[in-house]
Amino acid sequence: MTLAPPELGAPAGANPDLLPLLGRTPLARVRTELPHPHPGFWAKLECLSAGGMKARAAMSMLTAARRRGELHPGATVVESTSGTMGIGLAFAGQTLGHPVVLVGDSELEPSMRQLLRAHGARLELVDRPAARGGWQAARIARLREVLARTENAYWPDQYNNPDNPAGYRSMAAELIGQLDHMDVLVCSVGTGGHSAGLVGPLRRRWPRLKVIGVDSVGSAIFGQPARPRLMRGLGSSIHPANVRHGVFDEVHWVGPAEAVDTCRRLARSSFVSGGWSTGAVALVAAWAARAEPGAVVATVFPDGPHRYLGTVYDDDFCHAHGLTTTAPATRPLEIPHPRAAEALGWTRCRTVLDSATASRGVHAPAHGGAV
Repeated sequence: MTLAPPELGAPAGANPDLLPLLGRTPLARVRTELPHPHPGFWAKLECLSAGGMKARAAMSMLTAARRRGELHPGATVVESTSGTMGIGLAFAGQTLGHPVVLVGDSELEPSMRQLLRAHGARLELVDRPAARGGWQAARIARLREVLARTENAYWPDQYNNPDNPAGYRSMAAELIGQLDHMDVLVCSVGTGGHSAGLVGPLRRRWPRLKVIGVDSVGSAIFGQPARPRLMRGLGSSIHPANVRHGVFDEVHWVGPAEAVDTCRRLARSSFVSGGWSTGAVALVAAWAARAEPGAVVATVFPDGPHRYLGTVYDDDFCHAHGLTTTAPATRPLEIPHPRAAEALGWTRCRTVLDSATASRGVHAPAHGGAV
């Protein structure tokens, strides 16, 4: 992947020498039993790109805003994050020369707070969730306060900014160059950025590509009720405009016990692992490889395990949250419609519902929607 330097003059403090560290991530063949034997799937290791997966989106959003004159040289960037986009924006801020203010919440891991600050970001933390919309709504409210008191500040609005998905076109090009064929793509869904950015180019290359969305239990994205969520990095209590519901053939909700079990299995026998999103997509990708023998299945591991050493890989944390005392599901419970039952653990549904339009009686189209 070749990235052109920013079109505007680089402000003081910019470090364009970081650009070659973005992207070009390898594929790993994963055959770990998750939890059953399976033929194997391909995993794109975004932890090996500086800034992780979301650095692609961060660079895309900031460079596009600079071209349009919405982001002035040296101006402050303000965004809400549960952690991963924060790392990406810290990378983009250093590359382009912009101070970064990140609005998080009190559930942000201490190690992630330290890492974000070490990379030069300033943190604003909210200490209680909003009555409606949870932590995300509380973070957005604080973000608006920060914007109001910060001159020339720019909010990328990762949940609704079309330049977020555009940042993943480079990943799609890499996948097309790395694989001769792809039958199934498994994508975690949070802001909706990487699924929306990947599916268009990949379906133009492989028109029959099946796309499986992976969400968290307690997430409202695909029509389930919003609940407090232990897992971070996927799922949402709000309705991001970047989620293209029509591109998904089916959706799986995964619980934290399944994600932890999968992450630990990966770490023990595949060496490559990650956090909640990685565990969730790996579980579903292994299931897809078993369900469709001979199919080429691929997914994306968004980051590595390091920020999760105090959660996913911590026995005391997992025991305190009941994640080691309850046997994780070994296959999904299937429901006919997202509103048929609440997903409390690994659940599959082949009816994909856009919860943002469901109240108006509008359902998302099946496979092939606009991207």
